[in-house]
Amino acid sequence: MAKKNADKYDPVRLEIYKNLFSSVAEEMGVTLGRTAFSPNIKERRDYSCAVFDGTGRMVAQALHIPVHLGSMPLSVQYAIEHVEMQEGDVVLLNDPYNGGTHLPDITVISPVFPTGAGGPMFFTANRAHHADVGGMVPGSMPLSSDIFQEGIRIPPVKIYEGGRLNGSVMDLLLCNVRTPDERRGDLEAQFAANAVGARRLLEILGKYGREETAFYMEQLQSYAERMMRAAIREIPDGSYTFEDYMDEDGIEHRPVKIKATIKIKDGEAVVDFSGSDHQVGGSINACYAITLLVVFYVFRCLARSDIPSNSGCMEPIEVITPERSIVDADFPSAVAGGNVETSQRIADVLFGALARALPGRIPAASSGTMNNVTIGGYDPLKKSSFTYYETIGGGMGARPDKDGIDAIHTHMTNTLNTPIEAIEHAYPFRVTDYSIRKGSGGRGKFRGGCGIRREYELFCDAQVTILSERRVHSPYGLKGGEPGKRGVNRLVRGKSKRTLNSKVNLHARSGDRILILTPGGGGHGKVKHRG
Repeated sequence: MAKKNADKYDPVRLEIYKNLFSSVAEEMGVTLGRTAFSPNIKERRDYSCAVFDGTGRMVAQALHIPVHLGSMPLSVQYAIEHVEMQEGDVVLLNDPYNGGTHLPDITVISPVFPTGAGGPMFFTANRAHHADVGGMVPGSMPLSSDIFQEGIRIPPVKIYEGGRLNGSVMDLLLCNVRTPDERRGDLEAQFAANAVGARRLLEILGKYGREETAFYMEQLQSYAERMMRAAIREIPDGSYTFEDYMDEDGIEHRPVKIKATIKIKDGEAVVDFSGSDHQVGGSINACYAITLLVVFYVFRCLARSDIPSNSGCMEPIEVITPERSIVDADFPSAVAGGNVETSQRIADVLFGALARALPGRIPAASSGTMNNVTIGGYDPLKKSSFTYYETIGGGMGARPDKDGIDAIHTHMTNTLNTPIEAIEHAYPFRVTDYSIRKGSGGRGKFRGGCGIRREYELFCDAQVTILSERRVHSPYGLKGGEPGKRGVNRLVRGKSKRTLNSKVNLHARSGDRILILTPGGGGHGKVKHRG
């Protein structure tokens, strides 16, 4: 990254630009959330927005979802390399092997051309989780064995060209999903969000000029890099290793190891995942973009909260992944759960390694799962298909100086819950229990946060898929703290109760109840030291 003129920038001006660019991303998010159709995007806010420079480096991001934001730069760069974008174009993609995460996460990228410019000076981009993109089960989060079972795979393609909608591309996409009207509405909300971002960026250029704006975009990258190097220098030089396990892959009932060694020297970090298991037959494989984004998130947590979150943060960090492994899966491996579940375990492993270097700063393991639930079928009252998708929070790991938080999304997820009123208005089922799972946090000098109880009662036959974790391996405690309580999935049919695996697909009947008990966070410090 260029360092020229780094000593000539105005710190006050730098702060102004940092907030200008981040406010653009935030306004894009407000637009997307307010105009979306599906409860998953409109209510849960399962989307993220960011601003990129003309080369595809991330300039600023909104405070949205870490599992989206860290990987979006790879999607933008791939689109730039493979599609020649002109003014008025909009590119669509979701390919997990080229910067994407999993197929339901559709990324929309728009170039921003200042007047008289020979090429784009910015790109606005957003990524949203669509409640269905086809595939073998409603909700497109299956217990799959290859990518073809998970839905429609979209390479970088122009959905708008010269300001005109490419109707053939839209028709092709909508013909491959179960809820086409909802998908169209959510995509149009994504297009609108990028358009709002483009207008705001052009306003910034109109006020401050192209030369100054470009200069401070570069300085924000350099500043973030310097601050990240300073944060890494606070970690003692050395090598720190940790490993943990996924419960299973949904096909073979055996644990899957993730191992990382973090080497720190002179303000730089090498994160090496050698020793992690080979990619598996089920859908928990994580593509490289996911692993990279988790590393971005974990090290960003170590830095001061007021530094810019941009591509400069990754300059001092090298990531090594074994090819065709659980953390760098190759085509055509199944990846639906890698984005939502394996990302959480990668974060647990990295924090576990850093806890050995910074024992006074790292929390115990949080719930370690997004507890994904998809329910889909045919609503006989509305006479239409429906797909519901939601992630459920859990307990936050205890911190070195305070208890963990109850019933919250942690680490790679940052969504809200879908309000019960919205669920019962939109879908043919109801929520009969939504409460804190008392006593599920690990004991310690500081207790882990408690998980959640959430139960659904179905009013029609439906296909239910659950992708969850920490049903076999508990969230770990630190410094003598006890592990959090493992999660439980249960099917209640009449008077019978059946415990389900962490990953399951079932044909549920009208009247069935699905109970999800999410894990608690691990404790921190020995129990006897608690006041």
